[in-house]
Amino acid sequence: MKIQQIDVWQKDLPIAGPAYKMALQTLTALDTTLVRITTDSGLQGWGEVCPLGPAYQPQHAAGARAAIGEIAPHLLGENPLLAEQVNQRMHQALCGSLYAKSAIDMACWDLAGKAYNARVCDLLGGAAREVIPSYYAIGLSSPEQAAEVAVKKQAEGFRRLQLKVGGRTLEEDIACVRKVAENLQPGTALAVDANRGLNVNDAIQLSAACQDIRFIFEQPCQTYEQCLHLRGKLHHPLWLDEVIEDINSLLRAVRDNAAEGFGMKQSRIGGISQMRTAREICAVAGLPMTCDDSWGGDLVAASCVHLGATVSASLFAGTWIAAPYIDEHYDQQHPVTLTQGALQLPQGAGLGVTPDSVRLGAPAMTFCL
Repeated sequence: MKIQQIDVWQKDLPIAGPAYKMALQTLTALDTTLVRITTDSGLQGWGEVCPLGPAYQPQHAAGARAAIGEIAPHLLGENPLLAEQVNQRMHQALCGSLYAKSAIDMACWDLAGKAYNARVCDLLGGAAREVIPSYYAIGLSSPEQAAEVAVKKQAEGFRRLQLKVGGRTLEEDIACVRKVAENLQPGTALAVDANRGLNVNDAIQLSAACQDIRFIFEQPCQTYEQCLHLRGKLHHPLWLDEVIEDINSLLRAVRDNAAEGFGMKQSRIGGISQMRTAREICAVAGLPMTCDDSWGGDLVAASCVHLGATVSASLFAGTWIAAPYIDEHYDQQHPVTLTQGALQLPQGAGLGVTPDSVRLGAPAMTFCL
């Protein structure tokens, strides 16, 4: 089997409802990139990458398409079923840009599942569960507004909430954490996520001021070194997210005993292939993880669900998807949706999601033999 053609689409994903507010940026729409790989046998695989705006990390949507345009010609004629070889070919063609490579890697896994008539989760070792718990991210807002969302989302079935903090006064953050905590039901877990929006001093003070509240403290500071400085100074478990940029940084964090868990984003570290490795590292280290991505539509969501299904229950902290913030689906017949705070594992071969290419319109780029 050989890669005959690679098509690339750009698509806007407007955010339904209020803007999505984080410590360092406010978003009303996201720019996503879809990739379709077609083989000489006619089999097709789909992938997607959607950076969370241009200021979340050193990744942006136009950069993803530019990188894919650089890589794609070098992949024509390659066997997409040999994911490791495809990844090596991508690294030879372009240094870095792991997020762009993740879309191609995803498409190869989708293709492999269709070729072997198996779900991606089965190719990854098998599903530990068919229903995957999700969690909801509460954007920056007033204490009263955040508490209102917390009550609503728990009524919808979510048993893990993530509360955004940072980018405002410390007093506002403390008040918000306390107000949400007052409205948590028994059995609901809370993550307080600063998305790098706090300095070391404020992170220590927030944790001290809320030491009577049970939560995990996710990515409080800008750099790895700043977060490492917090070890032994916090009253809450520390999780790392944005600073885990590849497998090497994950290994470093495990070696340094830098965190009690990880918020893992598949596009950030290079795709499904690298997430499989991250899963094994966390399993050996006995550290929990989430299986997420920065943003995206049904393809990203399906990939995250397949990955989350394969993590052991004792180490799995949930899968976040952007579906609650988006009004549309790529595959109207098999959309990835939330029910009672959980996600059903797609049942079709590969990712189980096939976008309607007619609705996508003409590709922005096409590469063929």
